[in-house]
Amino acid sequence: MDSASAHTVIVGAGLAGVQTGVALREQKWLGAITVIGAEPHVPYDRPPLSKAVLTGRAENAEFDVDFDALGIELRLGVTVTGLRVRDRAVLTDAGELRYDRLVLATGAEPLTLPGSTDVPGVGLLRTLDDARRLRPVLESGEPVVVVGAGWIGAEFTTAAREAGCPVTVVEAADRPLAGTMPAEVAAPMAAWYAEAGAELRTGVAVRAVHEDPAAKVELADGTVLPASAVVVGIGARPATDWLRGCGVDLASDGSVRVDQQLRTSVPGVYAVGDCASFPSARYGERLLIHHWDNALQGPRAVAAGIAGGDGGQAVPLGGTVYDPVPYFWSEQFGRFVQYVGHHRDGDELLWRGEPGGHSWSVCWLREGRLNALLAVGRPRDLAQGRKLVERGAGLDRELAADPAVPLKKAAVAPPGA
Repeated sequence: MDSASAHTVIVGAGLAGVQTGVALREQKWLGAITVIGAEPHVPYDRPPLSKAVLTGRAENAEFDVDFDALGIELRLGVTVTGLRVRDRAVLTDAGELRYDRLVLATGAEPLTLPGSTDVPGVGLLRTLDDARRLRPVLESGEPVVVVGAGWIGAEFTTAAREAGCPVTVVEAADRPLAGTMPAEVAAPMAAWYAEAGAELRTGVAVRAVHEDPAAKVELADGTVLPASAVVVGIGARPATDWLRGCGVDLASDGSVRVDQQLRTSVPGVYAVGDCASFPSARYGERLLIHHWDNALQGPRAVAAGIAGGDGGQAVPLGGTVYDPVPYFWSEQFGRFVQYVGHHRDGDELLWRGEPGGHSWSVCWLREGRLNALLAVGRPRDLAQGRKLVERGAGLDRELAADPAVPLKKAAVAPPGA
């Protein structure tokens, strides 16, 4: 098919969707491009929501993209309802949209507390509207309850404490970041809450949220916490329910299963960003990554496949293999936290610096190779560690454990090299 007459539809107007459209134009794709977004707002970036937008330093976080100049059509405020693969048609509440190539970039949707969605004062921090709704809460200085001590919970708690709000954080697990960090790494991070003047309650679940007349949070141990607002940050899942039964293969976690070129099981259909899981040869497992960098990098592989003339086939054709080293960052409690790589239970831990201090790093080693690194206030460790992870380098443990030694100086040939 002549690319000039082909139509690419991108479902999702977040970073992954927008960057796919931009990358297609950068790779000289001449066909029509339509981006469908559920929100009415011009596409925007999410990291500033928990920072500049939430605190009133900015009104929005629009992408610096001239869609008209790129010939990208935006259809905003449109909800997708299904996909009819046979006819290459996306079904929406505004009618059908035909495609020649389709990119699924619907991201993830936040988990909610059962029975709390209709209680006034209970909200999320996921969208631009969420951030704007929460801004007056910070300005009021009234008590806030945060449910979930993950990355978003920590960032909101940071902003709320800086605004002078009393904050209680409730976490059902026995520590913050229980889903992403081992206990020995999370322990020093738990101390940051008290240092900032926030109360952290771990090992207790929320039983219910009541309106009386303001929100009240009832915990499983019988404690009742008054709050002017309740912010829920208990995780997210791929926004893929609309795809069930259409023929696109979904994994058990709800993500779209893609190959190393981000192609789905359906010819001509790709998936990218928070909604897609891909096989990583680097780590020997399928990865589902809900982070900004993945949504930025993946679209280049998708665009390479489409612009390179994939023929719409779900067979290997020598396209761009997508196997990145994951990366993310968080700003919380006056600290810049960065993570690179992918660790799992059983990896060897190696510390650089005292975890009770203001700056330290921890390395994960697998079979002697640097597999992942968390850096707190040590950006040089992160920059050097990222290159070492990409190379699959080994580490001299004695040198690496000395925070005064640049990490790159501790690099050695990996075992068996």
